Amino acid sequence: MSRSFAIGDIHGCSKTFRFLLFDKIQIKKSDKIYCLGDYIDRGADSKGVIDLIMELRENGYNIHTLRGNHEQLMIDSVKSEASFNHWIRNGGNATLESFKISSYSEIDSQYKNFFSRTKFYVQSGNFVFVHAGLNFQIPNPFTDKGAMLWIRDFQIDEIFLGRKSIIHGHTPKPLDVILGKLNSIAINIDGGCVFKHKPDLGNLIALDMNQKKIIVVKNID
Repeated sequence: MSRSFAIGDIHGCSKTFRFLLFDKIQIKKSDKIYCLGDYIDRGADSKGVIDLIMELRENGYNIHTLRGNHEQLMIDSVKSEASFNHWIRNGGNATLESFKISSYSEIDSQYKNFFSRTKFYVQSGNFVFVHAGLNFQIPNPFTDKGAMLWIRDFQIDEIFLGRKSIIHGHTPKPLDVILGKLNSIAINIDGGCVFKHKPDLGNLIALDMNQKKIIVVKNID
């Protein structure tokens, strides 16, 4: 039976991400990996995170990449000075330093292609994977891209979801809170990996979709 894993917000923590994949999960080419976005910003090695995902894909691993609000901030940063400054205020400097560039416009085309192909949501089996959540206040929540990147504390419409559960990140939570909601309809797996100096955070989390259990790695970056 093939395995499936969802991985929460990485934020440039490439060593922790690599350790999670190879030492804890022991990734196989038959696995399905759903990365929930926010690969970049704040942490020291955003480029390393993206390089690892692209390398794994080139070697035949099955990795689905969702778009987070930080990827969107970066993509939008070229639109205006205000947009650029908004990105920088949210940790964009670390990404610029990692790629050794001064603007997203300077980034190599292979990376632009990677970011442009990230998805706002993916549905698979009984799960909906999305970065932040869904806006159930409108008839079709899948049309609100902004909400999929930014929403917090959203109310669930169980009728719309049917038997599906939402797996998301975006809002850092302590480990005990995440563990306490593993049987919820919406499961948040953002353990705040990059915030290793904050109490109860600093965890990179993978959710084993087959067994409905989490795999936790403390930040080693």
